[in-house]
Amino acid sequence: MVRHKNRYIVIQINEIGKDEKAQSRFKAPLIYESIVNKVQQLHGDLVWQPLAGFTAKYCNEHTRVAIIRARRGPHKFVTSSIQCIKSIDERKVVINILYTGATIRQCFFFLKTYQQKKFDEYSATLKTNDEKIALKEAMLNFEHVLAFL
Repeated sequence: MVRHKNRYIVIQINEIGKDEKAQSRFKAPLIYESIVNKVQQLHGDLVWQPLAGFTAKYCNEHTRVAIIRARRGPHKFVTSSIQCIKSIDERKVVINILYTGATIRQCFFFLKTYQQKKFDEYSATLKTNDEKIALKEAMLNFEHVLAFL
């Protein structure tokens, strides 16, 4: 049996024309579908075979951050195609690649520090402690994702 090495790519999805602090309702299947369509459009159907391990693993609506998994090697097709995505579900977006890691654990370490910085930015505008606690729970809770790993 052959061990397949993966790469995990942390991306941020910014919707054009929306406030940075507003939530975006992009789910993992929408992100997956738009990336697959763009890879096929740019690189053709022959690239699809090595992308068998490709999936969208995590998506946070508050920080608009997602983690996608692709096999090592073909992940270069995915990363080059991500930059060309201009719309998801008929909404104009700009996608930034924040980090590429060899393990999902490395990505979550990066994501934890990144989302802590975002939480500090967002919490400065909140007035009550209840709002801050609710926001912190939504942004920094990884248990539901880590249970499936």
